Amino acid sequence: MKIGAVMFFTTESMHPAALGRALEERGFESLWVPEHTHIPSSRRSAYPASGGLVRAYYELMDPFLALNTAAVATTRLKVGTGIALVIQRDPIVTAKVVSTLDQLSQGRFLFGVGNGWNQDEVENHGTVFATRHKLARERIEAMKAIWTEEEPEYHGELVRFDRMKQWPKPWQKPYPPIIVGGAFPHAARRAIRYGDGWIPRDDWLERDGLGVIDQFHQMAREAGRDPAGLPISLFRVPDDIERLRLYRRLGIDRVVFSLPAGKDDAILPILDRWAGLKRQLEG
Repeated sequence: MKIGAVMFFTTESMHPAALGRALEERGFESLWVPEHTHIPSSRRSAYPASGGLVRAYYELMDPFLALNTAAVATTRLKVGTGIALVIQRDPIVTAKVVSTLDQLSQGRFLFGVGNGWNQDEVENHGTVFATRHKLARERIEAMKAIWTEEEPEYHGELVRFDRMKQWPKPWQKPYPPIIVGGAFPHAARRAIRYGDGWIPRDDWLERDGLGVIDQFHQMAREAGRDPAGLPISLFRVPDDIERLRLYRRLGIDRVVFSLPAGKDDAILPILDRWAGLKRQLEG
């Protein structure tokens, strides 16, 4: 079972290069960065997690720039968006950003995607909140065409462009893994429809029950997908060795623990504690 970390990088947090090196030195597999372009002062959508919205949400750095900085400072560490809000991103521009980062990191990029919860933020980008899920699917389908075809074109209901040329193509073939974030069952269905994996959260599994893992695998088989081709990356896992052992027995492919937006002196002890848990799992 792979272990990664997710960080809200801000101007007050540990630097991406330093964190990337620290994770790689301790044998962790991946670094993930969330995305929020901004947080509107108005609020029509409730924050879908415990603890309330923290300041780092609106101080968050651009995920692709932070991840590229970490990738340059490392040689093995994988870097991923956890998650990128594709409904707030132009698909042609995003396709180029993804393929460029995948090339510069020599195939170490993981494209975690999601559709957002903050209606005000989404609508500030000109996206209709009610149709955001269809928009996400079409944008991802359009990006797949850009990454894999010499002269791609796409004609959907919400995304349209005629034949064009765009390079570089991604280092990974046919493209970096598209790992779909969100809760069961709706995000799980989206992962099966157009993804290469699913990102639920530990607190959602607590709420919904571990049986959703078997349900996800059954849904995949019914859709003609091999569950082995849809690995689960579980986010916000606690530092509980017995729970980690349970996830390994259940076949979870990757667990990702959360880091606060703190400086090195706050972050390094957390990494050392997780490195100890990693050794226990491996032992």
